[in-house]
Amino acid sequence: MARQSASVLIASFQENYEQLLRFLTRKLNGDSQRAADVVQDTYLRLAKTPDTDDEIDNPRAYIYRVAGNLAIDQIRSDRRLSALHDGDEGALEISDPKPGPEKIYLSREQIMLLDRALKELPDNARAALLMFRVEGMSHTEIADKLGVSNSMVAKYIGRALRHCRDALLAGDEK
Repeated sequence: MARQSASVLIASFQENYEQLLRFLTRKLNGDSQRAADVVQDTYLRLAKTPDTDDEIDNPRAYIYRVAGNLAIDQIRSDRRLSALHDGDEGALEISDPKPGPEKIYLSREQIMLLDRALKELPDNARAALLMFRVEGMSHTEIADKLGVSNSMVAKYIGRALRHCRDALLAGDEK
């Protein structure tokens, strides 16, 4: 090739696009989004290549060299940004998803209040609520099991829920 123009490099780029993308994905630790960005930058760099009298024996190798250099530039840039943010105080303020001691204490207190409220309920109301909320039984199944009507099951559950709510609200006021 005596004269090398951007069109020859672009044609070679298009022929090797998929392989180049895979190469850069591996080079950038599996980050396909960054690899796609570097491939696009490579295309832009090749499109700006002026006509020269210099001979490029292997356009594919030239493209890979340009892409590899751009990937190295990307890695260096990421490291510089990472080093700048390492000393950031905001990075130290990452919250722990686990509840804190206060939240754990309050949750345990609410469970104790709820347990006490359940023990205060009449047997049928407690059983109906637990079968409905814990076991996931329908009103009809609960009615058959307790030997009462569906409307009575609804009353038991409503009464039990109100009692538990009132107990929790009273406990929060203390």
